[in-house]
Amino acid sequence: MRKLLFESLFRRPFTELPPLPDDAAVTELAGAVGRAARRRLGRSLSIREIDAGSCNGCELEIHALNNAYYDVERFGLKFVASPRHADVLMVTGPVTKNMREALERTYHATPNPKWVVAVGDCGRDGGCFAGSYAVVGGVAGVIPVDLHIPGCPPTPTAMLRGLLALLERVDSNAVTP
Repeated sequence: MRKLLFESLFRRPFTELPPLPDDAAVTELAGAVGRAARRRLGRSLSIREIDAGSCNGCELEIHALNNAYYDVERFGLKFVASPRHADVLMVTGPVTKNMREALERTYHATPNPKWVVAVGDCGRDGGCFAGSYAVVGGVAGVIPVDLHIPGCPPTPTAMLRGLLALLERVDSNAVTP
């Protein structure tokens, strides 16, 4: 025990390196998402995150969007607790049999216009959990999906790019008088 204690005093901790300081790119990307949301909706974009049975890898990256490094709320993207206040449903993980009805209810409780984003490889087709007795499949097998963000897990920057692509696609499809 004493040997381990002494070694831990002189050995550097095993940690990951911090992200590279690319603040300008992240700031510009998040700002573009905020501007697109205000142009399309006239207000901030409200996001409801739903865990449909994932391993929580995607949730960690989604929560990173609100940390001090990304801080997307300053650009008008906010996470809400109720689907009744949401514009976007970000669904992670394969849909388990126990979460199928809850996901359908959440989808129907969200007011129009609403968009569904399947986050991660598991959200697309079940990922490594596909074929399990407890898994229904990907999100698109339960509710309609507007966008899929690939990755296991996708980075916060990839999620911002996906949200921007969704808002720009929706904005270009909008009918102008």
